[in-house]
Formats: sequence, C-alpha cells, structure tokens
Amino acid sequence: MLYQLYETQRSLMEPFSDLAEVASRMFTNPVLPFAQLPLAQRISAAYDLMHRLGKDYEKPEFGLRTVNVDGIDVAIHERVEIDKPFCELRRFKRFSDDPDTLTKLKVQPVVLVVAPLSGHYATLLRDTVRTLLGDHKVYITDWKNARLVPMAEGEFHLDDYINYVQSFIRYLQGTYGNCHVMSVCQPTVPVLAAISLMASRKEKLPLSMTMMGGPIDARKSPTAVNNLAMQRSHEWFENNVIYRVPDKFPGAGRRVYPGFLQHSGFVAMNPDRHAKSHYDYFEDLIRGDNESAEAHRKFYDEYNAVLDMDADYYLETIRTVFQDFNLVHGTWEVKSERGKVERVRPQDIRGVGLLTVEGELDDISGSGQTAAAHDLCTGIPKAHSKHYEAKGAGHYGIFSGRRWREMVYPVVKQFIAEHEPKPETAPARKRTSARSRTSTPRS
Repeated sequence: MLYQLYETQRSLMEPFSDLAEVASRMFTNPVLPFAQLPLAQRISAAYDLMHRLGKDYEKPEFGLRTVNVDGIDVAIHERVEIDKPFCELRRFKRFSDDPDTLTKLKVQPVVLVVAPLSGHYATLLRDTVRTLLGDHKVYITDWKNARLVPMAEGEFHLDDYINYVQSFIRYLQGTYGNCHVMSVCQPTVPVLAAISLMASRKEKLPLSMTMMGGPIDARKSPTAVNNLAMQRSHEWFENNVIYRVPDKFPGAGRRVYPGFLQHSGFVAMNPDRHAKSHYDYFEDLIRGDNESAEAHRKFYDEYNAVLDMDADYYLETIRTVFQDFNLVHGTWEVKSERGKVERVRPQDIRGVGLLTVEGELDDISGSGQTAAAHDLCTGIPKAHSKHYEAKGAGHYGIFSGRRWREMVYPVVKQFIAEHEPKPETAPARKRTSARSRTSTPRS
C-alpha cells in the first residue's frame, strides 16, 4: 500500500514541479518582464530548487563519447553485449583510425566491472569506467530496475546474481582468452563467491580480482549501515521494507525493496549535509555561479536516481552478508545454474591476483571489511595479493573523483598490468563476438 501511496503523491506533485521549472525560467528570461522585477534572480532560484526537490529522477546515461588514450581522442560506442532478464552486460567499445593507437588498444587488458545492485544505477561508476577506458577494454554489469521486469521473467535471488557474474566472466574468457574482474562495494561478496565456485569446479579463473570498499566481513569496524542490518531481524526487513510494484509498471505485482525507501535511507544518514548542499545550490543560483550549480545538478541527478531491488535478492543479501556472515564462517551454499548446491570455498582460489582497496574515511564499509578477503583466500600467495588504503577518501572517493583518479587508479592499473600474461606466454586473443563486426577499426 505504501508504494501505491508514494506513486499517487509523486503523480500529484509532478505538475507542480513542472510549473516550478517553467516559472524559474520566466524569471531569468531577459525577454520577459518578470526578469526585470526586484529579486527576480532569488525568485527564480527558489522555483528552480522547488522543481529539483519535487521532480522524478530517471536513470541517467553514462554519456561517455570519447576518451583520451595517450593524447589521442578515441571515440566510444556504448552497446549491450548480453541482455539477461535482470541485468545487461554493457560494453564501451573504443574506435580509432590512428594505426598506432589502434594497435595499442587491441592488446590492452579486459576488465569486467561488477557494479553494485544496492539502490543506485551502474552509472554511479561513470568516473570509474571513464578512467579505466584510457588503458583497458571495459565491460560493466548494468542491473535493471526490478519494477520494470515482468513477473513472467521469474524471481531473482542472490544465487542468480552469482550465476550472472560467472556467465559474464566465461563470456569474456571465450571472447578474449581471459579477463580481470573489478567489484565495487556490494558485489565484492557475490564476486568472491562466484570466483570461489569456479575455482572449486576447476574452471578457468580471471587473471585478477580487484575488490573495492565491500562488506567481505561486515563484523569488522561496523558502520551505521552494518548496524541497521545486524540489529534488525530478517522478519523486520520483510515486514517493513518490502512492497509490491503498482499496476502501472511492467513488473506489477513483483515484491521489491522500493528505490524511494532506499533513497530516504541514504538521505537520513547525512541529512544536515544534504540540506546544506541544497542551500548552497540556492545561493549559487542567486550569485550566478553556473559552474557550481551545474556540479550540484550532476551529482544529484545521479544520487536521486534509484532503482527497486527484487525482494528475494535483497533479503538474502541481508541475511547472508550482514546477519549470518556465511562467507567468513565457511557455511555459504549456492545453487548453480544447473540446480546443484555447492559450498563457497575462497581457499580454493589459486593463480589469481587479489587487490583490495579501502577508503580511510569510508562510512559505508568500515576499515578491514574488504581486506578480510586476504584472510579467506589462503591459496593466493602474498606475492600476488595487495591491500591499499586511500588516505582521506570516503566511500565514493575510492571509485569516483580526484582521489580515485590520482591515488587509487594508478594502483589498480599497475596491479592489473602485473597480472597480465607475459607477451611470450599470452594466449592469442579471440576476435569473435556475439555480434557481427564491421570493417571499422576498433577495440
């Protein structure tokens, strides 16, 4: 019922939000007499803020058109490589007509970025992808909004998430010979499980796995997020945050953890900071500081865009990761695509590089939670494992912004390069793909 009430309220507010946007433009249009009135700039700013507080935020675009590769601008074509019911494997294909650049692009490492399915869209990792593209072939998991997935597609469980990741890894291995895997925040746990299961089956493994700011062992330095999950029972979450999708959406009837509830939780963690940010935006508009105002818009266009998560996946994640700690206790069992139940054994992983990254000021995944992966992956020698703490970086700072680009990325880039096969032993990279190729030079 709460979901229906929210959608009704949002529908009622939408016309007023649109009117506020129109009014804001009227008071800044020099052709209209409204712009000549006293306090016109302040009135326009107030209407603009009202519009942004009341508008509906849709899924943003990655919007990556070009990337600089050693001083050469390379065109980017974004496309869906694999389309599954709850996720798309998205590729950022690079094109160049410069022979030297093309040669360089063809031999660069392949990286699968596993984006979080924890409220925001994969576009939250836009800066991560943009930076990686300068030196790597990049694919990303783009998780779908559960309210847009018809009931006919079935349920989505944490086991399905793990099976999806494995299928993407196998696809890249089949296409290129091998790949590297990077997981950011929430997916560090299912990615470690996915690779552990592949290791236990003696499957071919990725060359390296980079795990950034994730709750491998949520018992260490628990944050407010961890405490909420640990202090509330499984039944509390099922009874208080799970609702059915209203009739107006393709996924009508599906049980989900709604995006609007998640967003409320995000804001509640730092309400003063968000209030100040909106007030600063209001003042920037009054002063005519368009650069600062645009930076605010870009951040909140991303931050306010949230998706619904399938209830089964969400509840199983809460129980497995934050309540029962199945991964660190060695009691996690996962059902494979073929229906076989298998035990997750990180100690079986061998021949894979392991890099963990944490932010010194991370208030989402506390200190030591991600580094715990090294204690679990006992089959990986110290020579092929590394932990890095980004000084002064919060949760978002380890994968987006200046600290990511200047501090974290150089470590990630070097680690991946160190775990690429040597030229004399590197397997020939296949050039076939699920899609037909054109004659245009690309990588």
